[in-house]
Amino acid sequence: MSDVRKAFAKINLALYITDKLPNGYHSIETIFAPIAWHDTLTFSPAPTIELTCSLSSLPTDSNNLCVRAAKLLQETYTVQTGIHIHLEKSIPFGAGLGGGSSDAATVLLYLNRYWQLNLPIDKLAELALKLGADVPYFLSTNALAFAEGIGEKLTDLHCTFPYSLVVVFPNEMVSTVWAYKNLRLPFPRKAPNCLSALKSLIETGDKEFLNVFENDFEPLVESAFPIVKSLKETLLERGAIKAMMSGSGSAVFGIFEDDVRAEACRDSISNRFPTSYTPRGFAMTKPDFVSS
Repeated sequence: MSDVRKAFAKINLALYITDKLPNGYHSIETIFAPIAWHDTLTFSPAPTIELTCSLSSLPTDSNNLCVRAAKLLQETYTVQTGIHIHLEKSIPFGAGLGGGSSDAATVLLYLNRYWQLNLPIDKLAELALKLGADVPYFLSTNALAFAEGIGEKLTDLHCTFPYSLVVVFPNEMVSTVWAYKNLRLPFPRKAPNCLSALKSLIETGDKEFLNVFENDFEPLVESAFPIVKSLKETLLERGAIKAMMSGSGSAVFGIFEDDVRAEACRDSISNRFPTSYTPRGFAMTKPDFVSS
């Protein structure tokens, strides 16, 4: 008997890099938003931890975050049984959409119940942070969240984004390590108040507040991958009221006033690039195995 779970991706509605820390990490301010693009994970009983994947190019050993998440939970709590995980990969990697982090969080959530550990979210979040700075986001929130620190300090905003989204992957993978290494900004620096802008946007509907949403990685990535800038222009030409890059790239998303315009844009692009459409006000369904 097997269980199937969806692991949803995210975009960064805004992303500001505010400082470089002594440990080599960077502090950020960002707004995470869930999107409908998802991977599918199928869990089956097994004596050891095993992973298969629909993409032969992805590792299925401890270099994969799914395996690392399972082993971390198993070793931390001395679990004697294993699990077989089949990963049907849909979210592009090297896209800035958090696909691997979402997969890892889904593994933690599922095994927490399957292995009858029943750990609260804050305990899972401590483990999740060892796997990646944005893994904790995928554990408990189903809507927008404001993130600080290295991305682990989360504030659930208890709201959804009031626009439709089209996300496009330009078939170029961007290394997050490369992006941070080549980022040239005067640290420390103060970020615009994207949280206040989001609140005003939702309360007033004034699209001018979208101008506060920026991504500090965009100039760097656009210079190395011109297709990113070209895709932003394409989305604007097809009716987006704003177009941005997500995370450290390379995925680009367009913000549309309604689902009709978004779907029309998706249909016009999807034959050339992997593309996903997220309806207005989308929120992930919280898994039934999340403990409070």
